[in-house]
Amino acid sequence: MNPKSRTLSDRLRQDAIIVAPGVFDMISSRLADSMGFDAIYMSGYGTVASYLGLPDAGLATYTDMVSRVAQICAGTGTPLVADADTGYGGVLNVRHTVQGYEAAGASAIQLEDQVSPKKCGHVEGGKVISAAEMVGKLRVALESRRSKDTLIIARTDARSSLGLDEALRRGEAYARAGADMVFIESPQSEDELRRIGEALKGAKLVANVGQGTRTPELSSAELQSLGYSLAIYPSLAHKSAAAAVKLSYHYLREHGTAIGLDVPLLSASDMHQLMGFPEILQFEKRHEEETASSP
Repeated sequence: MNPKSRTLSDRLRQDAIIVAPGVFDMISSRLADSMGFDAIYMSGYGTVASYLGLPDAGLATYTDMVSRVAQICAGTGTPLVADADTGYGGVLNVRHTVQGYEAAGASAIQLEDQVSPKKCGHVEGGKVISAAEMVGKLRVALESRRSKDTLIIARTDARSSLGLDEALRRGEAYARAGADMVFIESPQSEDELRRIGEALKGAKLVANVGQGTRTPELSSAELQSLGYSLAIYPSLAHKSAAAAVKLSYHYLREHGTAIGLDVPLLSASDMHQLMGFPEILQFEKRHEEETASSP
């Protein structure tokens, strides 16, 4: 059993909301891991963008994504909530995805009810499969995991194409099917966020906190008061990183130097610390000393 899954499962039983920053590469993952969060969230959008340079439109494969899960989990100690899109196919694919993500170290696996190829939940054109088909996928996901501490998150994207009432109906059906958490994507007002909390009072709810998306941004305390258990921030890191890099490159292009650049930078020593250079240097020194002292 992945011990981090047990940690997240236990933490979810507490009343306080879990705040999970989005990560998309190993720099963002190691930064988030160093800050004491209860969970981190592997952003599908950010991971596909950083790894493949492509939009989050169903172009990444299971193999692409499970390798990112394994890399993040191997390099961090914080429980990972991993976006697994639609499960990458039918029920057989869902079984393969859940077992693969779990073996890679994911503590929670998010599956959605979009038609494949999927789209980012905050762009136009997303379509959903039937609720019955998604319930079937969830049942397979639940029976396929090797530990009940590995959480299955059921996401519905029905709000954008079929309306909030249908999204709520699906959320209730997914909770009845046994999903550990329910995620209704893209509510479009604070009132809708409140209605979701009221309608699904017995479920553990996920809120997607974006910046400049269709969903209004509320604080984690406000979301907790509305009944949410997990607040994910999928795009915060890759949006802020992209903005800083864009500004830095623009300055360099215009001035031919980085002198005078007004962008916060990690010091070289802090960057070395983040990436683990001190441990490498200590390791090499210890083995050099052992070699030198050998007869």
